[in-house]
Amino acid sequence: MANRPGRLLAIGAIGALMTLLLGVIAWTALDKPSGSPDAPFQLVSTRGGTVDQSIFKGRPSIVYFGYTHCPEVCPTTLYEVSGWLQALGDEGKDLQTLFFTVDPERDTVDILKPYLAAFSDRITGITGDPQEVRKVTDGWLVTAEQRGTAERYSMRHTTSLLLVGANGRLAGLIPYEATQEEAIAKIRAVLLDRPARPAV
Repeated sequence: MANRPGRLLAIGAIGALMTLLLGVIAWTALDKPSGSPDAPFQLVSTRGGTVDQSIFKGRPSIVYFGYTHCPEVCPTTLYEVSGWLQALGDEGKDLQTLFFTVDPERDTVDILKPYLAAFSDRITGITGDPQEVRKVTDGWLVTAEQRGTAERYSMRHTTSLLLVGANGRLAGLIPYEATQEEAIAKIRAVLLDRPARPAV
């Protein structure tokens, strides 16, 4: 009986530690960017010319932040996005799909253009000055961190796709490894929603 308070204290400490660890895991797993691109920026597009913060307005957009040296997540995601666009057909003709590189020092327009074309002609690549790219990632609270040495590095980045409404505001997210059915349903619900016809 003399050891009971000690055991209870130990159990309480373990419980508190587990709660803290679960909280950290949940925070990391959420991977939920937010915000809007209110900060002015100027970058270049694989379709030619410069783009600024107005690119997010006027049309609903599927937005992804990645890089061409990404070994798995980025090519997998782009392949899936291409399938979504094909499945939507004419229904998704007003969507624009934007791929913002998080590795602008390596991902020039000349690198991005053929890389994205291998997946779909509907995906527009955006790159440019690293400080300008940082304005966009910071605006959306997107993770984009270099890991490794200057000679050999990878990028830790947000893996969710952002669904941005024509008003330039975040309307939803599609997590990495969502099924095609889940992704298309989400796109239809938050980007392609049509107002109900008035009753006759």
